[in-house]
Amino acid sequence: MEILNASDAKREFGEVLIKAQHGPVGINRNGKPIAVVISVAEYTQLEALKKEHLKKAIQEGIADLQAGKVTDGKTVMDKLRKRVSG
Repeated sequence: MEILNASDAKREFGEVLIKAQHGPVGINRNGKPIAVVISVAEYTQLEALKKEHLKKAIQEGIADLQAGKVTDGKTVMDKLRKRVSG
């Protein structure tokens, strides 16, 4: 991933947009990463992956509920307290 400082990215914004079509472009300010510019296609893929991951997690949760693999919050907290203090 190409990394630019924020002032260069601002000055060369059109070029940043072109570069983003070929791969992510990182933007740093004061030497620290603050943003990544990506193409719309890449953003769309990321959103689809997030949605698919969420759907899978929900399906797993429903399956756990149906299988009775659930614990109430109080029991979880009691077990955590025992671990921490024990």
